[in-house]
Amino acid sequence: MSKITDSFRESYYELTHKVTWPSWQELISSTILVLVASIIFALLVFVMDTFSKQVLDLIYSLA
Repeated sequence: MSKITDSFRESYYELTHKVTWPSWQELISSTILVLVASIIFALLVFVMDTFSKQVLDLIYSLA
């Protein structure tokens, strides 16, 4: 049981003293960057999906 307690104690110490946490401004800018990149990626997938659907509909209409 003491090994588990020591593990939690060491983890807490590392989180509070050794980890470098980002500032609030860095966190906000990173979040905005991820949101913008996700939206761009989703739009790209949407355009590719719509284009491939149109091509497949054209192929199926010819057959």
